[in-house]
Amino acid sequence: MTWMKWLPWRIVVKRMARKHGFLDPIALLAKLHGFAQPSEVGEPIELLRAGVVFHARGLINSRVIQHNLDWVWPYWIERQFDPLDKSFVPRAFSITHINLTNRNWTAVGHPDCDELPIVDPRGLLTPFYDGWSLDGWLLDDNGNRLLPSRAKACEQWQDLEDGVSVNTRASAQGLKLDSRAWVELEDGIPVCKLRLSAWSEVGGSLILALRPANPEGISFINRVSLTEQRDGWIIDGDRSVTFSRPAERHHVSDYTNGDVHIHLTDRKDETEGVCDVGMITAAALFAVKAGETREITASIPLTKERARLSGADAWQSEREGHARLECPDPHYQFLYDAAVASLILHSPDDVYPGPFTYKRFWFRDAAFIINALLAIGLTGRAERALSRFPERQTRSGYFRSQEGEWDANGEVLWVLKRYFDLTGQVPDEKWHDPIKRGARWITRKRVKDKPGVPHAGLLPAGFSAEHLGPNDYYYWDDFWGIAGLKAASDMIAGDSAELSKEFAEGADDFAGAVERSLAACEQRLQRPGMPASPYRRLDAGAIGSLAFGYPTQLCQPDDNRVLDCAEFLMERCFVAGAFYQDMIHSGLNAYLTLHVAQILLRAGDPRYLELMDSVAELASPTGQWPEAIHPATKGGCMGDGHHVWASAEWVLMIRNCFVREEGDGLVLCGGIPQRWLEQDQPVRFGPAPTSFGALSISITPDTDDSVKVSWDSQWHREAPSIELKLPGYEPVTAPGGAGSVTLTKAGV
Repeated sequence: MTWMKWLPWRIVVKRMARKHGFLDPIALLAKLHGFAQPSEVGEPIELLRAGVVFHARGLINSRVIQHNLDWVWPYWIERQFDPLDKSFVPRAFSITHINLTNRNWTAVGHPDCDELPIVDPRGLLTPFYDGWSLDGWLLDDNGNRLLPSRAKACEQWQDLEDGVSVNTRASAQGLKLDSRAWVELEDGIPVCKLRLSAWSEVGGSLILALRPANPEGISFINRVSLTEQRDGWIIDGDRSVTFSRPAERHHVSDYTNGDVHIHLTDRKDETEGVCDVGMITAAALFAVKAGETREITASIPLTKERARLSGADAWQSEREGHARLECPDPHYQFLYDAAVASLILHSPDDVYPGPFTYKRFWFRDAAFIINALLAIGLTGRAERALSRFPERQTRSGYFRSQEGEWDANGEVLWVLKRYFDLTGQVPDEKWHDPIKRGARWITRKRVKDKPGVPHAGLLPAGFSAEHLGPNDYYYWDDFWGIAGLKAASDMIAGDSAELSKEFAEGADDFAGAVERSLAACEQRLQRPGMPASPYRRLDAGAIGSLAFGYPTQLCQPDDNRVLDCAEFLMERCFVAGAFYQDMIHSGLNAYLTLHVAQILLRAGDPRYLELMDSVAELASPTGQWPEAIHPATKGGCMGDGHHVWASAEWVLMIRNCFVREEGDGLVLCGGIPQRWLEQDQPVRFGPAPTSFGALSISITPDTDDSVKVSWDSQWHREAPSIELKLPGYEPVTAPGGAGSVTLTKAGV
């Protein structure tokens, strides 16, 4: 209401600010708003709240860390605060100190357990969300200390053989320390385990250390006590850590007396500590004999509730039905298997785009993650996540996770249609109302047509995907809106032909408005490439406009607008072979690089493989990608250190290399690297659901100049048209119902 502008509080704020020598905050906010298109929502309150919490932590970090650099800190702090390290960030005018250089961690867990412990690049284990951590150290009798966060020699890997575990190995000066973190069930209760194995040339002590910090910074501990049996800790009265054997020595320290690391050789043994500022540290010591390995295991119950999926075969049963990859490239194979495990871990009910920074729900991330679950046959998980969507729909029909993000409705309707297409089902009655209201919301939300206005008929200015820039009329939102209306039209056809026609006509009208707006952009920019909005020049935000071709497939593979957009991005916005998003993220983006790769794959451009290889090289040793990657350190610089959207995109990229829908048919083998065929073993993938049915594909070298492609299928209805486009081989259109084709090398 306009009268709100004249409330006395505005005058009071201005006078108080000027009186104390501050800038006028009202005028300053007005200036800030001038850099964005007028919008009904300035920025989603959820993101503002998350940002405040994030920087509040950073403010605490700035008060604690730089004044106590003799403490043993997590890996990112040891690197980022070291003036001789390439991760170093000067702190002079930084109000908050946050992890900008090594935002890397890997989740461990159990299927359908909501708790997701994380492990940092040096083995620091954070069992609970945003909580304290456990670390392993080694001290020998000569005073040498092996502290993994400071170690120069360290390796880390993820083991997927039996569930998921993260293993870390550090060594220095005749000292070796291994750690393994995982989650297992004990009497049905998920328990996080940390096993430490130490070896020393001379005698010493293996140390389990309790740390008031995690990969984001400080996490307070006010009280710790050693149990009477000396075989565990009680932390802040409600959390417990149990040791596999009693501690032989034990030390505690508070903030005033410094890190317990300083007191490891003290003679006095303490069993309890209290710190009013929340910086308690503790160390349990276990003797290590010269030349012998000493091992201890710490156990941390994650919840009091029994796991929904129990039994030793929980992981095996989860993996049995999904599309499996068999290829001769060990790195690609590992990254695919790790991505599948990541998708399983982060879909307990809702789907999460990360275990830590992003352990909350977004429709945008959910659409891509659920699409990946569907594409590899983890259908039950996708169905369970989709079933929670209607409860987030407002009375107006808006699928709301964050206010002001107008892409959500289109994404929900699109991925819902993917579910029904890939399962061969039709929407039952419970979905009819959410679909109708969701589609009508898109139609109502569009800006009314105003002749000559570039955003006429588009969705309103909004925040959209946060990596696109300030509020604007983003084509990303529009492409999703069109895709959503098309999906709604198809899904509701069996229930109401009239509504189906209404939504189809709405999609056509919407597409016409976008076409007119894009035509004006082409004239203004003198090239067909699509900017982020009608009011933007071509910049990194144009990455969002690729949604026109992937994943919505609203255009043909050879559409010159989407191809020119991809060409611009590769020429101007790529660093070291990967897309560099210089807005907000300020880092290399694995999942956005793969969006470009998907556009190239559809177009038959062989450069898709170069982008895939770049993304594979950017993966952490545990097979994960942070949301954005520091171009110099190759560590995470923004977002969650284990980004599940990136895992989803890797799975989708592999799947589409083997099989993808294109119009009324399928394209097989369009992205198989030729180097995979330079051996005698078959390359396999499947069973992979498609909108025509599921199929398993096998590619077997036949002669020096030919390969045999075979597939087993279970079509929903009649067999679709099938094109085989194996790179380096002559394309073939398979006859209807065929189950194998022999391909000959091109030019032979």
